[in-house]
Amino acid sequence: MPPKKNPLKLNKLQLRTLALAQLLAQDSANSSRDEATGAVTLLEIPVAHGDHFHIGELTVSKREASGLTNPSVWSALRRKGLANVAGPVAVTLTAEGMSYDAGFGDRFLTASDH
Repeated sequence: MPPKKNPLKLNKLQLRTLALAQLLAQDSANSSRDEATGAVTLLEIPVAHGDHFHIGELTVSKREASGLTNPSVWSALRRKGLANVAGPVAVTLTAEGMSYDAGFGDRFLTASDH
């Protein structure tokens, strides 16, 4: 039997936020990986300019990223064991959070035009 899609029953906002956090975690300039645990700490959450922000060479709609600054979303991800949160911007994705299939892998793959 194939593994169940979204076994932790995350809602759409939580899934989008996790997918974006996973993308941020892949950018070594803005994240720090603990090789022993597989957890990745996000060093900063990008600030939008206009109606979008950038993750490396990608452009992401500000509307798509509303969960990145929503404490309730991070609390839910923490309760489900996908993230550790210490303060408003100190976020660490656990190894489980890094490997969870949020189902938005190709949704944010728009290269920046500037």
